[in-house]
Amino acid sequence: MGVSYRYQSLEDFLISAPLTIDAQFDDGWGARFPVKGREIEATVVFADITAFSARARDLTPEQTLFFVNNFFAWIAAEALRGGSGIVDKYIGDELMIVFSREFGSEDPFVDALHAARSIAQNDAHSYCPHIGLASGPVIVGYVGTPLKYNCSVFGAPVALAARCAGVLPQDDAGYVSSSIVFPASEWDDRDFDAVFPPNRLRDPDGTIIEQPHGWELLSPRDVELKNLGTIPLREIVHRTFHFPSQPAEERAKEGIADYRAHARGHSSG
Repeated sequence: MGVSYRYQSLEDFLISAPLTIDAQFDDGWGARFPVKGREIEATVVFADITAFSARARDLTPEQTLFFVNNFFAWIAAEALRGGSGIVDKYIGDELMIVFSREFGSEDPFVDALHAARSIAQNDAHSYCPHIGLASGPVIVGYVGTPLKYNCSVFGAPVALAARCAGVLPQDDAGYVSSSIVFPASEWDDRDFDAVFPPNRLRDPDGTIIEQPHGWELLSPRDVELKNLGTIPLREIVHRTFHFPSQPAEERAKEGIADYRAHARGHSSG
């Protein structure tokens, strides 16, 4: 029986898989650059912090670093819990995660939806992330120069997922605490209740209780996306209101204050 490994990074995947392109090219002025990667089918997830600039405006640099890293730690844990996604990159306040059959997903789009649902339902510090999804052919490859190489995913789904993350609910959509946006064509004829089953809780006597989850699949609508034209999109919105245990900004201020107080006490001792 074969052993199935879970890749921890895109670099791990590329080292373990044959490349579909592995070549050197000339930039036109005598410098050489590589094009090395593997093309795969994947679903890309983009998530970022709502109103990041405004929320970080009154934070110190240390507090901002705490604020952002707390977001990444929480969102990655929720998105990857029991799943097969791989974190591609962290950019400012944005996180990009990739799901693929080659990483272990049976249905990358559904796995991405489950990750997005887990993120939105467990937003204990009210980051209220924007979440966008898009699927299709991408290439996992090395990018950079001999000075510094990184490994990332490239292709149209990357830009489309990022644009979907920036789509806001319509004014007449009613109260929406979170939304997951993706091209309408990706839903196909899926059963919403199968993809988004009710929350199931176990009673002390062992009985399984089903609770409404507050998610709703909206009808397709045409949205103008920057540089991509008009694309029919669908949204799964969450209408359940929940109070954060502690706003992320306050947690950042408190965390750094506690650290400074501890550092002062340690140095004086």
